[in-house]
Amino acid sequence: MIKGLHHISIKCVTSEDYERTLDFYLHILGLKIYRKWSEGVLIDLGSGYLEIFNNGQECLPQGVIRHVALEVDDVDAMAKKVSDAGYEIFMGPKDICFPSEPPFKARVAFCKGPMGEDVEFIK
Repeated sequence: MIKGLHHISIKCVTSEDYERTLDFYLHILGLKIYRKWSEGVLIDLGSGYLEIFNNGQECLPQGVIRHVALEVDDVDAMAKKVSDAGYEIFMGPKDICFPSEPPFKARVAFCKGPMGEDVEFIK
């Protein structure tokens, strides 16, 4: 039986990529390290983890994972914080409504993370 998402993984190729990625998730987004080892870290997302490795062999094109979605208290404030840190906000902040039953309303914004990953902020 599946209990839920455990983690999403990012592999950094250079030490600069690794440090920039840690800075983004730890200092800009304010997340905390759950576990650390010689080849990477697990960052606590609250309901799962983001695994960041420092030993990638080559840059890979965006694969089947479309984006990482992080639930936040204030989408607009997080988008501003990320934008002020120099990261591209390529969608939103904006209100959306999926035509499901019942309708799913949310506020979202998307940015490009330090390794080119798409990150969604949702409330």
